[in-house]
Amino acid sequence: MPPSTERSDIKVQAERTVLAAVRLPQDRFDPADPFGELGELARQAGAVIVGTVEQNREKPEPGTYMGRGKIEELKNICEELEATTIIFDHDLSPKQISKIEQMTGRKVLDRSELILDIFASRATTHEARLQVELAQLEYTYPRLRAMWDHLERIVGSGGIGGVGTRGPGEQQLEIDRRLVQRRKKLLQNELAEIQGRKRRAVQARNNEAFTVGLVGYTNAGKSTLFNTLTSGGAYADDRLFATLMTRTRQWDLGGGRLALLSDTVGFVRDLPHQLVASFRATLEEATHANLLLIVLDISDPAAELQYDTVTKTLDELFEEVGSEEERAQRAAVRDGAGLVAWNPPERLVLLNKADRLPNNRELLVWQSKIPDAIPMCALPDPNDPARLTLGHDALEAVVLDRMLGQVRELEIRVPLADSRTIHTLESRGEVLERAYEADDAILRVRVGERVLAQLRSAGSRMQVLAGQPKPKPAEPWPES
Repeated sequence: MPPSTERSDIKVQAERTVLAAVRLPQDRFDPADPFGELGELARQAGAVIVGTVEQNREKPEPGTYMGRGKIEELKNICEELEATTIIFDHDLSPKQISKIEQMTGRKVLDRSELILDIFASRATTHEARLQVELAQLEYTYPRLRAMWDHLERIVGSGGIGGVGTRGPGEQQLEIDRRLVQRRKKLLQNELAEIQGRKRRAVQARNNEAFTVGLVGYTNAGKSTLFNTLTSGGAYADDRLFATLMTRTRQWDLGGGRLALLSDTVGFVRDLPHQLVASFRATLEEATHANLLLIVLDISDPAAELQYDTVTKTLDELFEEVGSEEERAQRAAVRDGAGLVAWNPPERLVLLNKADRLPNNRELLVWQSKIPDAIPMCALPDPNDPARLTLGHDALEAVVLDRMLGQVRELEIRVPLADSRTIHTLESRGEVLERAYEADDAILRVRVGERVLAQLRSAGSRMQVLAGQPKPKPAEPWPES
């Protein structure tokens, strides 16, 4: 079956598919299940996996990525298994895709096209749909020439071209490029407006409350954890990219103390850079948080690779997060210009699905590698659905410590007009006594150093009158 020359249909719903990969020396994948993640991605897109082909090479073949002999083998396998689609576990150039399609007579998709197709099918909010469409256009634009190679240029008599002799191929290519650029500009402007409003809302929320972001590999259990700790509402399922939007809910930490918890889109190995760029504002909600919780599925054999992917993606996001002014400021800090450094949020690793391990050996390995990591199970406790099955107390204790810092009992004078400071002291501290003098409130409170520092940085007009440090008792470490 000859492939569609214009490649307008990249969906693989119910199509018999063969997975293909070239393993290079620098590649990172799970040797025990080399096609595990690609196969799961393909199944999420609706494909029916019927076979796999892989080849070890020192470097890719320039024209076809995979060696020509292996391409011939791939063609024979597709014919034998009646497969209509081939999905490569790499990003291929337009010419490589076109060449492989010609040699095999099958539709060929690369990893980025597959992920973009999944994101397009899962996008439910207006912003997510805009982000996916922009990512698709970013991916498609450099491939337009390959899409229109089947239209030949028409030239004048004698083969000499002149004014007015350009044929439909070049004309259509130019028209498509203009349309794509125009649509990209419209999407970028609309997203910039939406993301600007979101960024301002996030900054205002951070001034009002302690914010915690959930990040991690796709299908690590973030949404399950989010639903257990909060009023929930996040779609949770045992599949990749179950949710593509950020949700934020209140998290009750006890004693009247509340934090805001945000659930984000999951990461994946070799996430297309177009998607990273388009979803950056969605992920910025987490990167602007006071604390990041990295949810790691340690029952997955590829957990170490997934952890490396998450940390690498976060590092890349932190490099580009924020406005152009903020990025320029960070660059000036690195260049020694004497500016105050921007500090990314602290990270805390949660060793999720620890209950699935056959013994504690693997858990001990992770705890030796990341000493502050907390073993846990994100599923709700059958006896108390608002608590985790494992690790709830340890997680709350650490988050409260990060929220409050060293707790002090202080006497603080606050102008009654400074309602934000009074509200913060009441919601994030413990008010022991109240008194009023003229236009001021005199509060005796137990409050953490971090809350005081945040109030000062926000321009609070409070005045500390008296008080001594009151050490916080050490929290017991949970039994493994």
